Amino acid sequence: MGLKRRHVAPLIQVSGLQKMFTKKGGLKIHALTGIDLTVQRGERIAIVGASGAGKTTLLHILGTLDRPSQGEVLYQGEDVFSRPDRMVAALRNREIGFVFQFHHLLPEFNALENTMMPALIQGVDKKKARVQAEEVLTEVGLKDRMRHKPGELSGGEQQRVAVARALVLHPTLLLADEPTGNLDTETGERVIQLIFSLNQEKEITLIVVTHNEALARRFPRRISLVDGRMA
Repeated sequence: MGLKRRHVAPLIQVSGLQKMFTKKGGLKIHALTGIDLTVQRGERIAIVGASGAGKTTLLHILGTLDRPSQGEVLYQGEDVFSRPDRMVAALRNREIGFVFQFHHLLPEFNALENTMMPALIQGVDKKKARVQAEEVLTEVGLKDRMRHKPGELSGGEQQRVAVARALVLHPTLLLADEPTGNLDTETGERVIQLIFSLNQEKEITLIVVTHNEALARRFPRRISLVDGRMA
């Protein structure tokens, strides 16, 4: 008698997602309309579209940085936005890593201290947080640059610190918004190769917003947004 195959739920399931913003004068702007999306564990996805199409808004909702106006977002089978804000924040810090176009490193802290921050916020013991940060900085090729502050690092090194910071708690999901947009071509390629290898070796689900069509074509799956809708 054959064994039953265990059903593995998608990492993210989005249904009927809408996001509206109200401008001065009461004018409503529909940033996202009727988004239905399923993301499997370990997938590598590019979100593309013109400026103002809703790419960053969608990424922020998937990363729980913003709440939808309507619709449902299931994360590992649970309705994430049915939880109180503090629980959503705890899940975000524990399960989701973010890399943005601008690294947002704290200039007064060195690379190691910046990388430790999410672990310390999560309540990890300082000694353990330091060990975790040292390990991930070594993985991204910055073993000899840990004590340098952001101003002493190149643009590519700063972005790698941002990647390390995103990975220090071993997230299930890595979200990146134009991660190479502020880098030269060669440095940007190194950063992309780094996050691709993390996706493959650690099976981290990767979702990247990019306006770079050549980069988007390197993703097995591409989602195109037009005026807040999936094309």
